[in-house]
Amino acid sequence: MFELFIARRYLKAQRKGVFTALTTLIGVGGVCIGVAALLTTLAVMNGFQSDIRRKVVGAQSHLTVAAHMDAARKAKAEAALDARKSVVARAPFALGQAILTYEGRSTGVVVKGIEPSQEFKVNELEKAVTEGSWAGLSESHVFQGKPVAGIVLGEELAKNLGAWIGDAVVVISPQGLDSPMGLIPAMKRFKVVGVLKTGYYEYDASTAYCLLGEAAGFFKTPGGLSGYQARLSSLDLAESEADALRTALGWDYAVRSFNDMNRTLFAALKLEKAVMFLILLLIILVASFNIASNLILLGSEKMRDIGILRAMGATPAMIRRIFVWEGLLIGGFGTLLGLALGLTLCWVIARYPIVELPADIYYLSRVPVAVDPLDFAWVTVSGFLLTLAATVFPAWRASRIDPIEAIHYG
Repeated sequence: MFELFIARRYLKAQRKGVFTALTTLIGVGGVCIGVAALLTTLAVMNGFQSDIRRKVVGAQSHLTVAAHMDAARKAKAEAALDARKSVVARAPFALGQAILTYEGRSTGVVVKGIEPSQEFKVNELEKAVTEGSWAGLSESHVFQGKPVAGIVLGEELAKNLGAWIGDAVVVISPQGLDSPMGLIPAMKRFKVVGVLKTGYYEYDASTAYCLLGEAAGFFKTPGGLSGYQARLSSLDLAESEADALRTALGWDYAVRSFNDMNRTLFAALKLEKAVMFLILLLIILVASFNIASNLILLGSEKMRDIGILRAMGATPAMIRRIFVWEGLLIGGFGTLLGLALGLTLCWVIARYPIVELPADIYYLSRVPVAVDPLDFAWVTVSGFLLTLAATVFPAWRASRIDPIEAIHYG
């Protein structure tokens, strides 16, 4: 192609001048650094998002179906879940809010009743216990000569209360009980048999687990359960399966995917990523201004050459394409170098502990990195588009040069 040939000749000719060669290198380097910074930052943010998502799903389940259960509703919910081929496991649960107290300390908690053998098929809680064991929920316990049930606390919750394995805590329900003296809160003593750490602070600081029957009896849950949790064959099917179950079950069932249960968190992470993308895109934009100034300078230096090309029959459109190719060669080379540098940085960050994180805060010791092919494509396209935009004015300016004046005064 004629225009590309001339653009390459101009680019090589610039190396003869120190100043023009320096501006070209600055243009390439600016785009390279901007693209590398953008790609690396997005990869790190993807890593954190993937880690948070993994911890959330590990503590919850892919889908939750809840309702005011009775025999008919339980049968309908079970039939609807069993009819979905993507549902590989389901588990009943009972849920209630309560106040947990120990030696004068109190905090609000969510008490979740589970069937351990089924629960561990829909989430990763079985591996989350750091002290004690889940087996303690099914064992008989005695405190001060009275039988008590077992309970497993989140690690942060246990630390806040100062309770540990073997201690007895009191669960107080705000629903209350009718008595001759009026309404009094329902209370029940539990023995701490395990402490778990999911890695997600919200759960570790506010959730306690006991057997399904204990929770359902304490909270007087209709039907003995609040609903069912389900695990799917693929996490990506959560939204479509939730929609299908809503249609099958009707309005009196609350069907929520893990995205629905953590919508605020995931929306905040998505917004943060979008804002960071726009902010770091400014680095490439600044570099594109340098490419524009380089092309304007080239147009002034090559005015006589442009005049000769016009006199030989080159059209203004051909001149414009020459300068567009010139800018794309500079910006494209910088973009490719930036992609290579960004991928290298991602590999180094993932492979070596360059940045160490306090594990007690982030539950991670290294910065997580995950390169998303879609982000890679967006960064590449953004780099080329901003480079192309930088060539518009210099190309238009060069195409308007009068050939006679260019040859005479060039």
